[in-house]
Amino acid sequence: MRKPATKSEPAPARTVAPVPLQPCVPAWLLALLLALATVALYWPVTHHDFINYDDDLYVTANVHVQNGLTLENLKWAFSNPVGFNWHPVTVLSHMLDCQLFGLQPWGHHLTSLLLHAFNTALVFLLLRALTGAVWRSLLVAALFGAHPLHVESVAWVAERKDVLSAFFGFLSLLFYARYAQATGLRCCAASITGDVAAPPRSSHQWAPGFDIRSQKPEVGSQRSEVNLFSCSYWFALLFLALGLMSKPMLVTWPFVLLLLDYWPLKRISDLKPLLLEKIPFFVLAAVAGIVTYAVQQQAGAVMTVENLPPGARVGNAIISYCRYLGKMFWPTDLAVYYPHPGHWPPVEVLLAGVLLAGLSALLFMQRRHYPFLLVGWLWFVGTLAPVIGLVQVGEQAMADRYTYIPSVGVLMLTIWGAHELTRRWRHQAMVPLLAGVTAVVLCVVLTRQQLGYWQDSETLFRHALAVTQNNQIAHDNLGDALLEKGQTDDAIRQFQEVTRLKPNDADAYNNLGNALGKSGRIGEAISQYHEALRLKPDNASAYYSLGTALDAEGQTDEAIRQYQEAIRFKPDDVPAHNNLGNAFLKQGRTDEAIRQYQETLRLKPDYAQAHNNLGVALVRNGRSDEAISQYQEAIHIQPDYADAHNNLGVALARGGRIDEAISHFQEAIRFKPAYANAQSNLAQALELKGKSNDPVKP
Repeated sequence: MRKPATKSEPAPARTVAPVPLQPCVPAWLLALLLALATVALYWPVTHHDFINYDDDLYVTANVHVQNGLTLENLKWAFSNPVGFNWHPVTVLSHMLDCQLFGLQPWGHHLTSLLLHAFNTALVFLLLRALTGAVWRSLLVAALFGAHPLHVESVAWVAERKDVLSAFFGFLSLLFYARYAQATGLRCCAASITGDVAAPPRSSHQWAPGFDIRSQKPEVGSQRSEVNLFSCSYWFALLFLALGLMSKPMLVTWPFVLLLLDYWPLKRISDLKPLLLEKIPFFVLAAVAGIVTYAVQQQAGAVMTVENLPPGARVGNAIISYCRYLGKMFWPTDLAVYYPHPGHWPPVEVLLAGVLLAGLSALLFMQRRHYPFLLVGWLWFVGTLAPVIGLVQVGEQAMADRYTYIPSVGVLMLTIWGAHELTRRWRHQAMVPLLAGVTAVVLCVVLTRQQLGYWQDSETLFRHALAVTQNNQIAHDNLGDALLEKGQTDDAIRQFQEVTRLKPNDADAYNNLGNALGKSGRIGEAISQYHEALRLKPDNASAYYSLGTALDAEGQTDEAIRQYQEAIRFKPDDVPAHNNLGNAFLKQGRTDEAIRQYQETLRLKPDYAQAHNNLGVALVRNGRSDEAISQYQEAIHIQPDYADAHNNLGVALARGGRIDEAISHFQEAIRFKPAYANAQSNLAQALELKGKSNDPVKP
């Protein structure tokens, strides 16, 4: 019997949840591919030169760094600040580069490039370890590695401290995450069984999109366990110490750890043990902060309240936060130096302040549903705070390099926010991915363009002048670059512009004097040096320059006094010691000249000119055998040194070693064909040998 038909209810429509893309390659391989892609992107930097802005402080004019890793230099690195900072680990990295590559720029650039590639991989591994979200972590890391704001940190040898401190900082966070997750698992096990269980072996091997913290049982209030016997904890502390000794910007790292405790580690329910376990981290940060401030204060790098009032500092800080955000999303008109305006228009400061306050309030109100937004924002604001200008060190308004670590917070906020915004979209997996890939491609194009500006000093500072106004640093360093290329008149114009923009800059008058001196206007140069010393009586460079000018004018006694003053203010001034030796030698004060040359070589053992000069002084002192050794060492360092070949030939001829003398005279002529003195000496040597009719070898 057939059942009567019944009116059935339509089945509810089935909602198909978006399925996240699953990675088809292991995390370590993704990290490796990220690193290799970063190396490929930045590879042109290995063909770049040193920059004449701070590279001299760290490498090209730092004799301690150039002498490589020695016990004496190791002690020097830990006991002497460089560039107004105490960062011995960074200095040691430069020493290692000089040990390996000498003064070949490609090697120094390669080290910074590799560190940036490692950092890019570490950002991915860190975010994946913290959240389990593979593709979001990969996209943040790719944008971090390719963002044009980071070109300054990678392409500038003097900013090795950025990439090196970040390397240790990210390692510290990675080990802290391992420590926190292990103790969190033990705590959860204790909540269920009453015992503290060891974490499962797979606790750090998550499936894509799977977050181990999401599996914690909701059992009352979870307590955060402190396990000071964990190796991961002590490695996190060790790497923070190394990072602080690379660059003190990591003083905010204890607060970053607390942010990660809030999200994604979710350990914030019991604050007391979290603060207790952070005490060693806070102590390291406090010590680094105190040492840094003391060093910068002693060096005169901290701007006084009289020169820059608190109101101007706060105004610039508010504006700078907004400018940094703008350049994160629209990275154009980037410059190596942004001049400080002094006082921003009050209306601009007010609008910027309202924007920052509004964003902060909005993200704070969304903290329960979207904690990653607040964490990313506080990461950006907090890690940028030490260099935002409230304690003004230097005269810049802001700097691209300062975004190297803070940018991670903005990128994390953006990518996780975009994921949350599109999670209910039909093609949720593809839309953010395509947008992210597009952003990465645009960053790659802009980064390659920005890298081109860093190929040499002239290109870099011409670009800075094109995108900024009243930039005295760019004019000054462009003048230096032009002067080195022999474009004296153009260099003079650049230095004159610096003195117009900054009339109290002693270094500007010294540089102008150098340019005038090279153009043969010695009298005008001397006037500029005197002005530089009036403005800054302890300016060692001005004393040296003045000594050189007076020496050229035949005023040897006065030149000696100026060289001695330069050495008094800068005891390791190699050119000053060498020139003082030359001046003593002119006056026949041979013993004093020898002492100066020996001190020069103690500071810079591979200084070929000083070896040659010492040889000349030793000959005059009747110590020909020692002189021969010095000439030979000069030639060993610089094989094409014609003067050393000629002087060695003279010394050998006087010792009766005519054949060897002839060989060196011929070498001198080969390297310097119009060398009349060597031609004459060769003729005399051939005559002594009975070969006066032999042709001179070319």
